[in-house]
Amino acid sequence: MSDIRLTPETVAAGLVPRSFFLIGLAVALLGAALVLPWRAPGLALVAAATTFATIAIAVVAVGGRRALSRRWQARTLRALFAEARHPVTLTDAMGDVLWTRKGALDVRTILAQTTADPDAVLTDLREQALSEGSAERWVGRDEERRRMTVRDAGEGTLLWQVEPRPAPPSRATPTLAGPTLGFDALPVPLIELDRSGTVAVANRAARDLLCIEPGETPPLANLLEGLGRSVGEWLGEAFAGRAVHRPEVGRASRAAGDIFVQITLDRINAEDDARLIAVLQDATELKTLEAQFVQSQKMQAIGQLAGGVAHDFNNLLTAISGHCDLLLLRHTVDDPDFADLEQINQNANRAASLVRQLLAFSRKQNLRPETVDLRDTLSDLMHLLNRLVGEKVFLDVTHEPGVKMVRADKRQLEQVIMNLVVNARDAMPSGGRIHVTTGMSTLHEPLTRDRVTVPVGDYVVVRVEDAGTGIPPDRLTKIFEPFYTTKRQGEGTGLGLSTAYGIVKQTGGYIFADSVVGEGTIFTLYFPAHDHPEVKPAPGKDAVSPRAEAPATGVILLAEDEAPVRAFAARALKLRGFTVLEAENAEAALEIATNPDLSIDVFLSDVIMPGRDGPSWVREALESRPDVKVVFMSGYAEESFSEHQAQIPSSVFMQKPFSLSELIATIESLLS
Repeated sequence: MSDIRLTPETVAAGLVPRSFFLIGLAVALLGAALVLPWRAPGLALVAAATTFATIAIAVVAVGGRRALSRRWQARTLRALFAEARHPVTLTDAMGDVLWTRKGALDVRTILAQTTADPDAVLTDLREQALSEGSAERWVGRDEERRRMTVRDAGEGTLLWQVEPRPAPPSRATPTLAGPTLGFDALPVPLIELDRSGTVAVANRAARDLLCIEPGETPPLANLLEGLGRSVGEWLGEAFAGRAVHRPEVGRASRAAGDIFVQITLDRINAEDDARLIAVLQDATELKTLEAQFVQSQKMQAIGQLAGGVAHDFNNLLTAISGHCDLLLLRHTVDDPDFADLEQINQNANRAASLVRQLLAFSRKQNLRPETVDLRDTLSDLMHLLNRLVGEKVFLDVTHEPGVKMVRADKRQLEQVIMNLVVNARDAMPSGGRIHVTTGMSTLHEPLTRDRVTVPVGDYVVVRVEDAGTGIPPDRLTKIFEPFYTTKRQGEGTGLGLSTAYGIVKQTGGYIFADSVVGEGTIFTLYFPAHDHPEVKPAPGKDAVSPRAEAPATGVILLAEDEAPVRAFAARALKLRGFTVLEAENAEAALEIATNPDLSIDVFLSDVIMPGRDGPSWVREALESRPDVKVVFMSGYAEESFSEHQAQIPSSVFMQKPFSLSELIATIESLLS
């Protein structure tokens, strides 16, 4: 690239010779046409002369237009860059210099000094600028690095600019104050802090992340919260050199939503001053993933806790309620001890319900589905619900005509309704009205919302509506997550809606929430509809009383490692008339089962026992006794050994704690 100046005259000077040549050629052809005596050759020469004359006129016209365009472009560039900070050069698309401001650095010379292949670099920059509008490249090394930029100036021209060599570094205090446009355009959020903790300088990315207005210098303490300690203490440690290079995560105070920022500090030291530079990073997604991981860990922990509690606690409850049933068989309603025994039995059942609720958090509880009329269920709950909502809240229950039955665990369904009503009550601290309605909805097309698709069909719909404070949209998507609560500390565990969600999903239903802040919340539940009620008489205590029926017959091999449970089950079965062979572990049960002199009708075995478990010894015993029926019992959920049970098709499962009547009814139904 040479230092030349482009003028319209130079452009015209290149066009005039070409046009004169074409015009002269046209005149010569016309003269030849006049001399020739034959008409046909003469006409051909006239046509050729006319063509050359037209081309000459077109060349002059185009050249003049181009000259005017270049003249306007030259004037514009001179006006724009007369006071430019850095010299510039204008080239055509091929890289030939069209105009240069005096003093401009030669691009090719600089590239030849700093790169091995300057032509390749020029080609890359030129192609990028023509396709994207601009291009940039840093050339040189260390303190001699220079920035080369090229922009598309239109009309097939490129504008080149090379920054001069930077001045040697000053001995003044290193600071980011008064940053160049390059610092402000850095994609990494950066801020500079003085000793008072005030933001002295922030680039554009940092201002956008922390919501800092241009020209504002706020204290960092006003921009961040949730560090676990005061910002001043943290910055003090950083100035002392103890907290540098250790990232901290805090919440951006001014952000509309939950925006988390990871900050890493480093010192900028000087003789009479010290400043901190902070590198920021948006950690919102990281914190969200971390929160989800923590919640999943909590869910896993509560599931393991629930499983362990269920096994040990249900064994105790089986023994308590079972022996209570045995005592009730020997007492009538008029007996003074009957009421006390009933209290023991009821409280044992309440304790068993608590265990089922723990299992509901991880959706591992055993449901006992039955065909339920929601109108009857809500009618039975009205007295309890009115006591729960208190005096300042009114509860309205409305049933639309034609509501069908649903198939669900009635006790778990009652738990869902109670959880929703209690949440509605808490959302109205000053009082209000809760509306509970039931109705029918027929979906002719799949209903898709909240990443869930409800299939086509008939559904019984339950709505619980309040006029409370409402739930913000950013929190509405999290309300079904375990341990998430919008209540204050100590007022909620964050498990109520999670339990409701688990029960509804395990029942085959769907639950949705709609809320408007300041107006209220509506929870909508969809349950598949059933047309006909299920006729299933429930056995009562009198039905299994040995005094009420003829003694039963059959031999039961009972394998249970918990002595109280084994004692209760053996006594209950013997009172009913069965012969019971007891074994305290799997090995003893297998030894009895292999005795050919014994006749056995049912294997009644615990699932988890020391040594061999129940399914393993039962499978071995069935090899020699394939016709024996099998009943498994366990304090764990049924799904914990569903794969083992699938390998024993003739087996049934009985969840602990079970009552005396449930035990007898299960054995008799299996033998019948």
